[in-house]
Amino acid sequence: MTSPRPPSELSPLLALTPVVFLVVLLAFSVYLFGADSSFGANQIALVFASCVAALVGRRIGIPWREVQNGIIDGIGVGLAPILILLAVGMLIGTWILAGTVPAMIYYGLQILNPAVFYAACTAICAIVAISIGSSWTVAGTLGIGLMGIAGSFELSPAVTAGAIISGAYFGDKLSPLSDTTNLAAAATGVDLFDHIRHMLWTTVPSILLTLLIFLFIGSADAATPGEISELQQALSAQFNIGPHLLLPLLLMLALVYKRFPAYPAIILSALVGGVFALLFQPDRVLALAGGTGEVGRGLALLQGVWISLFDGYTSNSGNAFLDALLSKGGMSSMLNTVWLILCALGFGGVLERTGILAYLLQLVLRGVNSTGSLIGATVFTCIGTNVMAGDQFIAVALPGRMYRDEYERRGLSRLNLSRTLEDSATLSSALIPWNTCGAYMAATLGVATFSYAPYAFFNLLCPVIAITYGYLNFAIKPVETDIHAPFAGRA
Repeated sequence: MTSPRPPSELSPLLALTPVVFLVVLLAFSVYLFGADSSFGANQIALVFASCVAALVGRRIGIPWREVQNGIIDGIGVGLAPILILLAVGMLIGTWILAGTVPAMIYYGLQILNPAVFYAACTAICAIVAISIGSSWTVAGTLGIGLMGIAGSFELSPAVTAGAIISGAYFGDKLSPLSDTTNLAAAATGVDLFDHIRHMLWTTVPSILLTLLIFLFIGSADAATPGEISELQQALSAQFNIGPHLLLPLLLMLALVYKRFPAYPAIILSALVGGVFALLFQPDRVLALAGGTGEVGRGLALLQGVWISLFDGYTSNSGNAFLDALLSKGGMSSMLNTVWLILCALGFGGVLERTGILAYLLQLVLRGVNSTGSLIGATVFTCIGTNVMAGDQFIAVALPGRMYRDEYERRGLSRLNLSRTLEDSATLSSALIPWNTCGAYMAATLGVATFSYAPYAFFNLLCPVIAITYGYLNFAIKPVETDIHAPFAGRA
């Protein structure tokens, strides 16, 4: 999406009006509705803020048709993530019905130690995310199983979600397969692998500190071995558990690793889950369909798998905890999140088409007078763009284009900019409820964004370390030099 130059008629008061209006409405939304604010209240705030932004556009001579095209273009940016989100809902439904998610929980309870569970979650997700380059895929596959295991151990779902997101975004950030990693390099015009090497300066200290914090977070209230054994027995009673049920997960990871497009990969994996359900869990499929009734066994089996795709799985085991753990999934479970994403992207589209976003970025540059303040301005610009535009791709691409010349003018390599874009735009996206990433993570992991955000330590630490480096002039690369050994000394 190409950002227009800010109209000369814009003033700071006009440009800030829709942003301040949104912040005030969101504050009231959270105050009045708390953790439920993303189930409609935030959407209303975004719609009304879009109207205010459109009125500002009208005030500076931008007709409604142009604003409407901006909304359409803004929403267009999010259509691919929305399709993936809906596909993940299908995948969750069939994977639970097939016994894949229950098997992940069953075997995870045998392998993972509650004493180091949070740190282990981070490490496992980091390794897989580096391999496949997708934080969304990690959260939608391993993350679901790890959340179930955490619930089985009676550990905090918010801390677990923070650990999963920390590991997933660490791997996503450093993987050459990641779309945001490639976008940050492309937006700033730097070599992809130079970009990845330069990110090690901020990324490695952040993940080490994150692992230490998770190791020190206690899990003294974890479930006892007896309670864990009871849960495993309940899983075995409801599903035919076996290692072969993990094959859909391995297929999904292999497809993404081979650079198979995410949307068809998830759809295919969901369909494989449906086949596994028919082969290995026919009783569960029939129960979900309500029995054979008048349609016969064959059509009832088809109906059960079909239900899991659009409405998810419903557990009726009699075990309250297990029923709450496994009753989820289906395309319908993602519709509220889609609603939130559409409203957020519409608001971002209005801001960009009216030139308000570009104007606000230029205002930020006026206060920049040092390397530290330039990096700090980049960080806060990216976070602000994530808040206003609701999409991490806009938050990477737009500041990347607007700041690249400023970095070179100050004698700084664009690698410093590309690294800072990832440290801020990529990582903060998961911490904002109405951002595509924050909405996806909340919907997939079943934990409100504001609940897990304080525990996504990696995402919180990276921007702080990036700004600190700027003011200390540490690991800052001048425009003339190349990076060969990121940990050989001061850059």
